[in-house]
Amino acid sequence: MSIFKGSGVAIVTPFKKSGEVDYEQLRKLVEYHVEHKTDAIVVCGTSGESATMTVEEHLECIAVTAEQANGRIPVIAGTGSNDTATAIELSQEAEKCGVDGLLMVTPYYNKCTQGGLFKHYEKVSEAVHTPIIVYNVPSRTGCNILPATAVKMAKEIENVVAIKEASGNISQVAELAHLANGCIDIYSGNDDQILPLLSLGGIGVISVTANIIPDDTHDLCQKFFDGDVKGALELQLKAIDLCKALFCEVNPIPVKKATELLGMTNGVVRLPLTEMEPEHAAVLEKAMREYGIQF
Repeated sequence: MSIFKGSGVAIVTPFKKSGEVDYEQLRKLVEYHVEHKTDAIVVCGTSGESATMTVEEHLECIAVTAEQANGRIPVIAGTGSNDTATAIELSQEAEKCGVDGLLMVTPYYNKCTQGGLFKHYEKVSEAVHTPIIVYNVPSRTGCNILPATAVKMAKEIENVVAIKEASGNISQVAELAHLANGCIDIYSGNDDQILPLLSLGGIGVISVTANIIPDDTHDLCQKFFDGDVKGALELQLKAIDLCKALFCEVNPIPVKKATELLGMTNGVVRLPLTEMEPEHAAVLEKAMREYGIQF
């Protein structure tokens, strides 16, 4: 059974002005998504700024999210690392929180071979029972999961059940879908390619834009599932300019700014991320207004 189908939000982590994690605001964000059709919450991913969290903060965010969701919506915890031992530790601790899935990015910086990727996920899988979504985002990690490797992992590693495909390479995703023949769930990792991924057999998206347009991101997926391809296409094309604006600076700087404009966070990001450049913030505001977002 799939962990979720539809729109999973890669939820931002709210910080206080002091830079500390604002756990009460995080609880409010979880409630917001429960109320606005989001199909799953992915906590401590790229958009959640997990790279600048302490281990204690990382695990507390997972625990708070799982507790607040309270079984009403699946929770997927980001537990990836470039160190297999650390990935195992984070995954085991997240599992204790009762999460529904683990999102595990490929090892970054030190990278590894395709064989190393297999061994990395195999070792983590042996240490936990929770389903694993492997996360392929070579633009950030310098490491690409080839389709044949993803299929091998799905077939031979018990807990690997899905992949978040953020390579942006539609041909690669098509090859993956062809080789997999349904053995692995495919989620889009690019908000401007949700519909193309669904058309290739994908079952949803792990989305940045869902932070600010959760209803429409859910509806795009649901319309496709219901056979309303034209309606899904209209929503996909409507979001293109907004998607571009949300990635005009490195994620999650723009989406953090968008949540600030909507009064959902104060927009604080942690170094080395910095406040959005004024000219880019103006582009984002314009795109949000043209989309019809009120703030």
